[in-house]
Amino acid sequence: MISVGIDVSKDKSTVCVLKPYGEVILSPYEINHVEAEMADLISRIRMFEGEVKVVMEATGAYHFPVLQRLKEAGLFVSVITPLIMKRYVSTALRKGKTDKLDSVRIANYGLDNWFRLADHKVAEEVYEELKQLGRHYSHYVTMRIQCKLNLDNLLQRTMPGIKTLLRGKRSEEPTKDKLSDFAEEYWHYDNIKNKSES
Repeated sequence: MISVGIDVSKDKSTVCVLKPYGEVILSPYEINHVEAEMADLISRIRMFEGEVKVVMEATGAYHFPVLQRLKEAGLFVSVITPLIMKRYVSTALRKGKTDKLDSVRIANYGLDNWFRLADHKVAEEVYEELKQLGRHYSHYVTMRIQCKLNLDNLLQRTMPGIKTLLRGKRSEEPTKDKLSDFAEEYWHYDNIKNKSES
């Protein structure tokens, strides 16, 4: 039983390899997400004697390149959710959070849950792409709503009553907004004062 714990970050990962009873095969060390270092990691994993399972925590989109490379190499990889890892860590006596400590904990999780670990099945390429696009779209919509709320609040503070004045005056184009158009042209009081009353 050999558990490879990988704590994935944006451009690099921290790897720790353990055997049962806390025997350290490889102390936590960092690898960059580049082909040469990923190939070196895969070679090291293949050299171990006995059954090897790789365990990593799902980290948004950052873990996908590492997961894909390991699965292409035919390795057993279990991806656990952050919630499960958080619950597991909450039972630990040693608290604290560093990449090295996290990789040790992930490797320990693999040993403690050895027979319950599920090998990750790589979904269809199109499905993965759709999931990514869905996440990006959701993020974009959230940002757009937040920006609109910020604009509304700013206009309400600087020009009290402007929302009431423009209420119900929707643009013909669905992508346009009267309040946004107004703020774009009349971003300062002087832009309004320079105009005639009509």
